[in-house]
Amino acid sequence: MKDKKKKTKKIKRKLLDKYRLVILNENTFEERLSFKLTRLNVFVLASVTAIALISATYALIAFTPLREYIPGYSSTALKKKAIELNYKTDSLQQALAMNERYFASIKKVLRGDVSAIDFNKDSIIEAVKLENGEIDLSPSIEDSLLREKVAKEDKYNLFESATSASNFVLFPPVNGTISEPYNLKEKHYAVDIVVAKDAPIKATADGIVIFAEWTPTTGHVIIIEHSYGLISVYKHNGSLTKAQGDLVKAGEVIATAGDSGEFSTGPHLHFELWNDGYSINPSNFIDFQ
Repeated sequence: MKDKKKKTKKIKRKLLDKYRLVILNENTFEERLSFKLTRLNVFVLASVTAIALISATYALIAFTPLREYIPGYSSTALKKKAIELNYKTDSLQQALAMNERYFASIKKVLRGDVSAIDFNKDSIIEAVKLENGEIDLSPSIEDSLLREKVAKEDKYNLFESATSASNFVLFPPVNGTISEPYNLKEKHYAVDIVVAKDAPIKATADGIVIFAEWTPTTGHVIIIEHSYGLISVYKHNGSLTKAQGDLVKAGEVIATAGDSGEFSTGPHLHFELWNDGYSINPSNFIDFQ
């Protein structure tokens, strides 16, 4: 115990013993400055100075533009540009995915590799049957007055749309004899109409051309997108008079009849109709005779 106390006193004395730091003029030995120091004071001062230097260096690197010159740190402008490029890349990926789905749908239409539903021309939309007494359908006084007002306005409306669903009419692209009818079991999702070579092929309704190219198997093909999710397809044409992106009117000439493509057996038109991705029988809506 005594040895420990002696050692403790000795260390304490060493730390607290006072020393004098004197700065002299070497030539005249004149005293310029003098400091009274202890080893403890020197240790504390050195520690505080080191902490201050470390803190200042960290603040200089973290909160000033000088950090951009230190390897491993990126500039603010570079980070901003990287974020913008990331957003643009994400947008381009979404647009690319949409285009891929769109072209995949077009390819399915061209190959005929799409499930089909045979629509009844007399009832495309199934009516909802309501049980008697389930809903009171008797018109109120306000409803009757509103119906009368709307009827009077529609009676003298010269700008009523002619392209409503009730007035939507499909025109025959050509007139001729059907050589091969629509057949779901044999996956023949079209009607083949025999026509003279170079006969005009017309658009069945108003729409926009979404495909107009030549294919090895079906020759010159043109596809038109119409209203209400309807798409019409014209294959084995001799030539095309419209290009992709063109707007066409019902009855407007879009191609000439021909015998192009490996699957063609003579001058005819291979005509398909699709509604919301499902094949429908064109003969149910168009009279080709």
